[in-house]
Amino acid sequence: MKMTKNKSAPRKKIVVLGSTGSIGENVLRVVERFPDRFQIIGLAAQRQAEKLLQQAERFNVKKIAVGARESAADLAPPHGISILRGSEGLEELAAMKEADMIVVAVVGMAGLKPVLAALKRGADVALATKEVMVVAGEHVVRARKKSGAAILPVDSEHSAIFQCLENRPRNQVGKIILTASGGPFAGRGKIDFDRVSIAEVLKHPRWNMGKKVTVDSATMMNKGLEIMEAQWLFDMPPEKIEVLVHPESIVHSFVEFVDGALLAQLSPSDMRFAIQYALTWPERLDGGLPPLKLSELGALHFSMPDEKRFPCLALARQAAGDGGTMPAVLNAANEVAVHEFLRGRISFSAIWRIVEKIMSKHKAAKNPGLDEIIQADHWAREEAKKLIVS
Repeated sequence: MKMTKNKSAPRKKIVVLGSTGSIGENVLRVVERFPDRFQIIGLAAQRQAEKLLQQAERFNVKKIAVGARESAADLAPPHGISILRGSEGLEELAAMKEADMIVVAVVGMAGLKPVLAALKRGADVALATKEVMVVAGEHVVRARKKSGAAILPVDSEHSAIFQCLENRPRNQVGKIILTASGGPFAGRGKIDFDRVSIAEVLKHPRWNMGKKVTVDSATMMNKGLEIMEAQWLFDMPPEKIEVLVHPESIVHSFVEFVDGALLAQLSPSDMRFAIQYALTWPERLDGGLPPLKLSELGALHFSMPDEKRFPCLALARQAAGDGGTMPAVLNAANEVAVHEFLRGRISFSAIWRIVEKIMSKHKAAKNPGLDEIIQADHWAREEAKKLIVS
């Protein structure tokens, strides 16, 4: 395999949180294409400690972290590799003074404190954990502005918007249009969501993602979360962020400007395009990724999402409108419900029913501090678990 070399530029030192997941593995694949551009100096995962050790040896990494302490309890690392444990370990890696960039691809709220730790130190953050912006976007944006660091989106949709905007003034932007594959169910006819199987839900037609994200794609909760993420990443009110179902997943999002012009970013359905741009920004490098062959595409289709079929979209818009602690409550209830669905304890349709019930019980606190957000997250998780048990 041909490697890209550039001896004039110093290697960018990178920490990858969530390196054993699909995003993390693709980050490592991109890094391998540019051995003279990038150096991995820290790796972390919530679990899969043995796989993490293998990655550390492969990239000659001396410091790793395992978020779930029980997963690292009996781990005996080779000589020269130190292991940090628990959420504090993820934060310590994120705050490494040698790091130029922290890739955050851990699931859910586990990414919040590491993101804030990285930004506080002034390191750029390549962000794949959308929940961080959903629950604490205002705090993250404030930390970014204070430090002068950059947040580079890794989700294909937000990477597309980032590329289309190119630092244009927001008063030139009419609206943002997020595209959605629609998951496995958008193109199907009548379907009983009470009876669909876990295997059906996890059979995504376009993307190879982790289980939680794949379930969120099937409910379209992922698109609701992306609306709230885009709100903070691009300083746009939720009412100016729309969603279109685009089953081919070739157009990764649009920006419509006030003069009516529409810009889009297109590429094959491969996460490495967005990941590579986050790592190489503001440059563009040849990473050997297959280019899009327009002559072979055929037709591209776009349609409005059916919010009766996908209630999570409406719930997310409600949470965005309520603001305060409500996005944290929506996210936490959803995480619990998805987890229980994957365990076979609830039906697919119970996911949004649980989220709706927990939201209805919560009165959003306005302008919450981080402690209030974390408390709301904890409350929603406990309430969702009680609801499931009952």
